[in-house]
Amino acid sequence: MGRTLILGASGGIGGALAKACAARGEDVTALSRSQDGFDITDENSVARHLAPLAPFDRIVVATGALEISGAEPEKTVKATRAKAMADQFALNAIGPALVLSHAHTLLPRDRRAVFTVLTARVGSIGDNRLGGWVSYRAAKAAANQILRTASIELARSHRQAVCIALHPGTVATDFTAKYLGRHPAVPPEDAAQNLLAVMDALTPDKTGHFFDWAGKPVPW
Repeated sequence: MGRTLILGASGGIGGALAKACAARGEDVTALSRSQDGFDITDENSVARHLAPLAPFDRIVVATGALEISGAEPEKTVKATRAKAMADQFALNAIGPALVLSHAHTLLPRDRRAVFTVLTARVGSIGDNRLGGWVSYRAAKAAANQILRTASIELARSHRQAVCIALHPGTVATDFTAKYLGRHPAVPPEDAAQNLLAVMDALTPDKTGHFFDWAGKPVPW
């Protein structure tokens, strides 16, 4: 039985992951802003909640939002506004960076462990063919770079750690409800099983990479 930390556990994917891990017999610690006061955008909140914790075999950062304070994803770069972009970076990029700053104490050194940040395919620069969603795309791309950098540093002290960015696919949650359109979406429970299967299969030589829900590499 391993130990698992889910950050953003009140969200659709985070909640489904927490339940799926518990059903597998894992010892799950689940934190969220609404239930525990864990605010990933607040450095003091991150430190206060994470500093007392013992190492985990699996850590998943499942926080994030498409809309913050009513600001919808931009349809064009002409609609970019400083406040909306700053809010996206605070939640979707700086937040995971604050968590990763504690990763050296949250991951064991003597065995395999997985640290995952749920980013998004739209954060891929190489895969961007449609434009739009400037702030969200840029924040997720920044999160990918942050995770990539952290994985290099962690590999020096945690040789068995697997530190990856994961695209969960299109999942039917409150997060995506307004933007699904005709796109097919899977229930959070299915997404959780898909993500766990990817995490379970990855080996330390895959650290610092970006994968989708099926385990296929996503271009940076």
